[in-house]
Amino acid sequence: MWRAAGKLSVGAAVLGGGATAVAIATSDDPSTNFKICTIVPLRLLRDALTVATIVGDYQYSLWNLKEGSIEWSKAKHEVHKRSAHRLQDLCFRNGGIYIKLGQHISQLEYVVPEEYVQIMRVSMLKRCPVSSYDQVHNVVIKELGGPPEKIFAEFDPNPLASASLAQVHAARTHDGQKVAVKVQHIFGGSILLILHVKMAFLCNLDCGWLMKFVKVHPSIPRTNFSDGSEECQLLSTTVELDFLFEARNSVKCLDNFRRLSPRTAQSIYAPKVYWNLSTTRLLTMEFMDAAEITDVTAIRSLGLEPVDVSKLVTRAFAEMIFKHGFVHCDPHAANMMVRPLPSNKWNIFGRRKPQLILLDHGLYRELDFSTRTNYAALWKGLVFADANAIKENSIKLGAGEDLCALFAGVLTMRPWKKVIDPSADHLVLEGNDGDRSELQMYASLYFPQISELLRRLPRVILLMLKTNDCLRAVNHVLLQGSSLETFFIVGRIASEAVADTKRSIWGSLCIWLEMVLLEARILGLRVALQFYSLRRAI
Repeated sequence: MWRAAGKLSVGAAVLGGGATAVAIATSDDPSTNFKICTIVPLRLLRDALTVATIVGDYQYSLWNLKEGSIEWSKAKHEVHKRSAHRLQDLCFRNGGIYIKLGQHISQLEYVVPEEYVQIMRVSMLKRCPVSSYDQVHNVVIKELGGPPEKIFAEFDPNPLASASLAQVHAARTHDGQKVAVKVQHIFGGSILLILHVKMAFLCNLDCGWLMKFVKVHPSIPRTNFSDGSEECQLLSTTVELDFLFEARNSVKCLDNFRRLSPRTAQSIYAPKVYWNLSTTRLLTMEFMDAAEITDVTAIRSLGLEPVDVSKLVTRAFAEMIFKHGFVHCDPHAANMMVRPLPSNKWNIFGRRKPQLILLDHGLYRELDFSTRTNYAALWKGLVFADANAIKENSIKLGAGEDLCALFAGVLTMRPWKKVIDPSADHLVLEGNDGDRSELQMYASLYFPQISELLRRLPRVILLMLKTNDCLRAVNHVLLQGSSLETFFIVGRIASEAVADTKRSIWGSLCIWLEMVLLEARILGLRVALQFYSLRRAI
């Protein structure tokens, strides 16, 4: 194991030198980049040592302990915590893409041990390492032509939040408007190329020695490291570092809702952009006074119900994925807020209606017509337990006939027998230890097949999987589990999207009849579920 770590370190140093030279030579600021790039070999060494330390800790801590015993469970819990903290420290010290990966781990509560999820969730979403005020001061001068105290009437030197690529400061314009100023970390663009080369190198090494880590505790999800490299490239690209591109995405997102989803449009909002105070590395937006999407106490204090918020989140992203084909692919808890609908409208139950506020529009992906309609048809099949539709559309999306059942399981976090179960609540996760243990067992048992599936799927579908994980994590907090209602929403919108593709062939009347049958089908499932629940209560 240590020989492998040494091999990794030597290779890292060689690679780091080459990447450093390229980055410095092509940079607009060679002196700053030289300072940044000299730490790259150290980062690669840190990667190897962290993983080797985690592997060694698992081996030593669980050595000669009987699996399932009280001593083994206690030792496992403690080593999970220590290893999660080591991984957290690595993500913080290396920054950038590492924090993105840490954020994704925090969304995988049904697969990754709970200790990892909780530790990553607390720190990775909003409490990432910050740039100093001197660095922020210099970025503002370079981007807007003057110091913060001159450009703005007020500028809070302490950031409201910090993420992997930027941090946000509260400020006030000279005309009295309160704004949020998103400032890119000084290393953001400079280090990007190096990070991509570095991650590709790490992920394509012979990582057999890492498998010892998995064998110690099989519930930790295993993955194909080359697939990890692909995802890293998806998660952080040059366009995500262009804040003007991000601003245009927010405008396009709202325009799509107005044109394609007018019934939902009023309930979706994105902060107004101050274009005269924005550049590729600095974005000035309307300050949002709203509750974080997973702050259930704050949501209720606004007169809103978490279940209504969950329904809105589900509907908004189902519309984006199945109808718009233009998808916000980073919907973790720190990137969504909620407030009462400004028009003060109430729903039929006398509760205030929520308005979803979408933040951080840097990572969007477009689904072409074929991918969008096949993905919608697949989810329609999943919700209504249509085995033939699931298989047909899984094959169309690239999973292959042999892995279509596994693809359905990855999307729903349910085994195949549950996926095709005709009962109304066949996809509902209770969120208990039994569900979690079952999923962790499947993740370990089918590791080779999962790796092959991820290799086959198009990149955009990998990002849909990530988006799905983020939404599942948010809904789990809001509902303390999953809800049948969210699946009905997904099924309805996916069915509408599939029907829309047939409009020119069938005509409007046939489409209307299909929608009537759809609503009747959903109503039948609701009645069946209520009857079943009543029988259980009796």
